Amino acid sequence: MRIRYLLAPIMCASLLCGCVKFSGGISAQTEFSRTLFAMDTEMSLKAHGKNAASAVNEAAREINRLDRLFDRGSEKSEVYAINSDGSAAVSEDTAALAARALEISQKTDGVFDITIAPIMDMWGFYTKDYKVPDETELEKALESVGYNNISVDGDTVALKNGAKIDLGGIAKGYLSDRIKEIFKEKGVKSGIVSLGGNVCAFGAKPNGEKWRVAIQDPLDTDRYIGSVSVSDTAVITSGGYQRYFVENNVIYHHIIDPKTGYPANSGLLSVTIVGDDAALCDGLSTALFVMGLEKGSDYWQAHDGFEVIFVTDDGKIHITGGLDGIFASDREYEIIKKDIV
Repeated sequence: MRIRYLLAPIMCASLLCGCVKFSGGISAQTEFSRTLFAMDTEMSLKAHGKNAASAVNEAAREINRLDRLFDRGSEKSEVYAINSDGSAAVSEDTAALAARALEISQKTDGVFDITIAPIMDMWGFYTKDYKVPDETELEKALESVGYNNISVDGDTVALKNGAKIDLGGIAKGYLSDRIKEIFKEKGVKSGIVSLGGNVCAFGAKPNGEKWRVAIQDPLDTDRYIGSVSVSDTAVITSGGYQRYFVENNVIYHHIIDPKTGYPANSGLLSVTIVGDDAALCDGLSTALFVMGLEKGSDYWQAHDGFEVIFVTDDGKIHITGGLDGIFASDREYEIIKKDIV
């Protein structure tokens, strides 16, 4: 299974999958912002109000704490302990995140699967030592991939059949939900965070307007396909342009189909999920990318709580019905609406 794109637009890809436009008359309230580097990406936090600095600084400490727990490359992390020992008693956060990932795997029939870790390593997407793996070795590694190889019982996460996990496909969404809790505890009613392009808006802007979150164009990352106007909402994008390598004039991106072990050849360039549950949005942005437009649309039809922006490999934009009037673009796009029963 090979993925071929035009090289010219792809080669200018950046790591951002979204951006925030701070426009439109922010009032003279107390404002505090901070940037930090965690989970191998730059993160930015901004809050407004009298407790803005306290909220942002506590959120930054929480990001660093959770990064230490979830970093599977660190011998001090809980994920490393799970992968090394096959079973480990872990913190409430690690157990909760593993359980949430397992739930999303079950609901997507394994299209989202955190046991993909060994396959990601074989392609070099974790180590950045990129290569196309040997097909026989890949097929052997796939025998240990599958969410049925994970169990979560209280504070114990256990693996079987040689499985290894990587929480990177859902961790930033979990962080966004945790930051939401911190901001609420501190009384922050207006703020926005971008965790490597995973954007989460808290409340509205201080002037009462909604936040405008721009969606990057996967064919030209200096442009945007449009924007969504949101409050108290996560906007999370997955796309093959975000991380990839080229070998023998073939582009291999990092979104792996757990069924095949190869980069998903779904006809999509990017998927953006919009909803109030950031962890769910994070997991579904990967899952629906792997599913493709038709199956992804069917999945949206059957489930509530999120909306989707699909960008197909012919450059067309498809949005689900709940984004009508929320998504703005100067491009032509199709609106996918739920059947009226």
